[in-house]
Amino acid sequence: MPFEMVEQVERRIAKSGQETTWIVAELDGKVVGHGNLVVQGSPRRSHIGEINIGLDDGFVGKGIGSAILGALLDVADNWRALKRVELTVYADNEPAVRLYTSHGFEVEGRHVKAGFTDGQYHDLLSMARLRF
Repeated sequence: MPFEMVEQVERRIAKSGQETTWIVAELDGKVVGHGNLVVQGSPRRSHIGEINIGLDDGFVGKGIGSAILGALLDVADNWRALKRVELTVYADNEPAVRLYTSHGFEVEGRHVKAGFTDGQYHDLLSMARLRF
């Protein structure tokens, strides 16, 4: 993800519903990372949250992703009492896979050629962390 202006992320946040919690990392008026936790609206899936995180390439490996993930998991565990938190990540994004694994996520499945970036199709991994 390239740098985004704070206003761009603010517009995206404004469009999201009440069931979404956002964490934004900002440096000199530019967003260097952001993440969100979306809680399912259906009563049958209200125990589940989905996490999405994006970082500027220049800030990978500097602890920002870990801080965002930690804050989102704190909300999931201590405020929303979620039992399952899930995410999807590019299989070849090794730093992200290591980050999620270090926070208790496990790979549940592989989606072959399900992602498209830089003109190529890539495999995605479904990962989840359970707390029952």
